[in-house]
Amino acid sequence: MEPKLTAVCDEILAGATSDPTRVPGVVAMATNRSETVYEGAYGKRMLGGKEAMSVDTVFGIFSCTKALTGTVIMQLVEQGMLDLDVPAKEYCPELGDVMVLDGFDDLGEPRLRPPKQPVTTRNLLLHTAGFGYDFFSESYHRLYQKDDIPGIILCRKVSIQMPLLFDPGERWEYGVNMDWAGQVAECITGKRLGELMQLGIFDPLGMQDTGFTMSDSMRERRAVLHQRDAEGILTPLPDLTLPDDPEVHMGGHGLYSTVGDYMRFIRMLLNDGKGEHGRVLAAETVQKMSLNGLGTLKVRPFISADPLLTNSCEVFPGMPKSWGYTFMINDEPAPTGRPAGSLAWAGLANLYYWIDRLNGLGGFWATQILPFADPPSYEGYLGFETAVYDNWQEKS
Repeated sequence: MEPKLTAVCDEILAGATSDPTRVPGVVAMATNRSETVYEGAYGKRMLGGKEAMSVDTVFGIFSCTKALTGTVIMQLVEQGMLDLDVPAKEYCPELGDVMVLDGFDDLGEPRLRPPKQPVTTRNLLLHTAGFGYDFFSESYHRLYQKDDIPGIILCRKVSIQMPLLFDPGERWEYGVNMDWAGQVAECITGKRLGELMQLGIFDPLGMQDTGFTMSDSMRERRAVLHQRDAEGILTPLPDLTLPDDPEVHMGGHGLYSTVGDYMRFIRMLLNDGKGEHGRVLAAETVQKMSLNGLGTLKVRPFISADPLLTNSCEVFPGMPKSWGYTFMINDEPAPTGRPAGSLAWAGLANLYYWIDRLNGLGGFWATQILPFADPPSYEGYLGFETAVYDNWQEKS
């Protein structure tokens, strides 16, 4: 690792964890196409605890799961088992029963109607199917409360059996789409999503600390989730975890992993689908995954419907952003140094990554804090990414 890059990034991580009101602990790494160029771990796995963060700490990665589910879907496309534009109900019959929510009547009951066109797997990958999340949709939040539906973190099937907020293809709305994409993959293959990931992604990439269920070793290294209140005070939530034996392998948020394992996944995408122990995707598939699939539609700002889980936020405010299979794409150069056309996304507990295929550079910042878009966490991440670009440019 480059000494200056290491020194600058170490300072950012140390600063992010220097005060109890900031971040209890963080692990961050950056990689080029061939190797990790920076890795750092600062702070504690739990505020007030004894266990220090380490580079092999295990995190609930939440929506960072989505890109791996998208990879499984594209592998099925390569194998000729899935057509993205065939109605998804042809693979997963439950999606044929989905209705559109047209508001609520005077008694508070939902008004439902059939969709004007069927949901496709392409819609699911692009978040244009019409599904939402209860913490970003007031309508979903109302339905969850009315019918006492468990939150998606519990990985229950009933949590995703929701009506559409609009007709498929009408607009972009972030939601449980990738959970349904995982169900499509399971229906096609007769295998659980975790098995598909193990065979198609984890084994060829050497990802030994990633899964929907933690091994004993992973459990011993798990970072604890924290809740930040309105005054900025953090409270550890050691008993709040993703289910150890989930009813559904949630393709949108259900994985545990380490930052090091995720670096292997990022390097695969930087290398046109080639992993350390075998090819995961064809080069042309990775290229397709890296392109804007929304046409003229754009990613919209996020408005919180549940302040315990997420703040309202916008990534790079004012900058146009698109979506691929399945990443956010910044349409213009980002202030951090990330070029236009790069891939990125995040996880609910304030995990953030980017993949710059142009320069062969990527990175990941991992914490375990709710709500999402936690200012100290996100500011630390932006500082980290900026530092990587500033010092990487000097090196090159």
